[in-house]
Amino acid sequence: MAIFAFLIQLAGATMLLLFAVRMVRTGIERAYGASFQRVMTGRQGALRSSVVGLCMAMILQSSAAVALLTSGFAGAGLLGFGQGLAIVLGGDLGSALIIQVLSYRLDWLVPLLLAVGGWLFVKTEARKARQLGRILMGVAFILISLRFLREAMDPIRDSAFLPAVAEYLARDYVTAFIVGAVLAFVMHSSVAAILMCVTLVQIGAIPFVAGLSLVLGANFGSAFIPVWLTRGMPMTGRRIPFGNLALRGTWAVLCLFAVNMIIASGLDASGYGGQMLVNAHLAFNASLLILALPFCSALEAPLTRLLPDPVDPMSPESLLKRHSNLDPTHIGSPAQALSSLKRELLVMTDLVDAMFRPTLGLYRDGDKARIKAVQALDEEVNECLSGIRRFVAALPVETMGEDTAKIARDMLEYAVRLETAGDVVARRLTVLAGELRKTGKSFSREGWSELQNMHETIMANLKLASNVLISDDLESARLLSLEKTELKRAERDSRKRHFKRLQNGEKQSFETSDIHLETLRALREFNSHISAVAYPILYHNGQLLETRLIETLPRGQEEV
Repeated sequence: MAIFAFLIQLAGATMLLLFAVRMVRTGIERAYGASFQRVMTGRQGALRSSVVGLCMAMILQSSAAVALLTSGFAGAGLLGFGQGLAIVLGGDLGSALIIQVLSYRLDWLVPLLLAVGGWLFVKTEARKARQLGRILMGVAFILISLRFLREAMDPIRDSAFLPAVAEYLARDYVTAFIVGAVLAFVMHSSVAAILMCVTLVQIGAIPFVAGLSLVLGANFGSAFIPVWLTRGMPMTGRRIPFGNLALRGTWAVLCLFAVNMIIASGLDASGYGGQMLVNAHLAFNASLLILALPFCSALEAPLTRLLPDPVDPMSPESLLKRHSNLDPTHIGSPAQALSSLKRELLVMTDLVDAMFRPTLGLYRDGDKARIKAVQALDEEVNECLSGIRRFVAALPVETMGEDTAKIARDMLEYAVRLETAGDVVARRLTVLAGELRKTGKSFSREGWSELQNMHETIMANLKLASNVLISDDLESARLLSLEKTELKRAERDSRKRHFKRLQNGEKQSFETSDIHLETLRALREFNSHISAVAYPILYHNGQLLETRLIETLPRGQEEV
């Protein structure tokens, strides 16, 4: 019975730890995620890239999140292999530094973090303030979960069960290494797994030797997380997690055998505690970064041979056409029909994403060939809409049911919005880019930065819109709607700052005023169209009003 109670307490503390780590990461991503691409994809050497990765991991509290972002940018062609691998290695060291901070006994901070974080999250309306509240509460929950872990171990620490397991892990370091690797992978968080190991060593539940093998295994297992999570990405993005796995796995195994050989030769490690384990984890990641950094670019060639790009002579556009499942003569069941529509909408979303992504680059170089290529994609978007329209018109309402028909109409409505978003890019943004190139003028530094921030935010919203389309998740739909409001505010603030620059007599702002204001309006309209995917979900759950106007009756006809 005591074992059962212990397992329940341990599971509860572990899940709270995982939830808290995720809470901190999502809060930071929602508040500052739009700026991550610009920071990570800037051209820089291996050393500076590793520093970027280190900072990103400390902010996100997850080296796996850094690896996922890096792989996504590399798969999109925005990041090279050597630079991406340096970022990931720096991210591993950054997560080790976070563990160094969280390993201290900071229980006295919990009430303050909960009070300030709770007030910001509940009482404020500004998005970044609310997310800061989420972050502070997440840190408090991490500290609470670590205290729960220590308390869960107290009743069983002096029993015969735990010492027997601890002694076995101390003797069989290979098994301990495997257990640590599995633990990190199953928890999908190296920070959470290693904090658990450190806590067990701090309270004397397991000896330092067993904890060291567990931590080395957790380092190895955490490298599998991004490999698993990027399995659907292009091979150019997947090579970076595989490179990180090869480096971390090799170094972890070498360190495992080297350290245990030293301990077996007579080194007394019985006096070492949790802080020494944190230092060992930090030393492992720092030494790996120092040794591997010079070889990041050199690993690209062997990994390309081992993991070649799939051979496909067709262009992406042809591939998308070929995989269209909208055949009005073979509709299938209601579930199959809706799935086919959703797949085609995802194709449209990818095409609109491909059109929008390079727009700011067109403002800089005004390349006519690239402008024509972007405008040509609009024809593909139009064809997708035509196919969706024909498919929805062919649905037999009498056999499909009114609910299915309504969902199909909502999807058609979103397809219309996506097609309009494509028109915004093809007929307005690319035209404005060409006009700017003809004039030979350029935006002011402040104006260009404002446009960059809006572009980055919309790119993040495009990704979020795809997630909403796939999952029908209410929380994601709410977040997308909130992001739409935030972008409206950003557009309004940018316009006010632009007018202020005009009043101050800035020459560049005068010369590009019309193009700047037109671009702001186009960006806002584009974001409004892609955010429309959230409306049916919000309306269905009673979280969207049909009108913002307050209903009033004519004077003299008020209800009694």
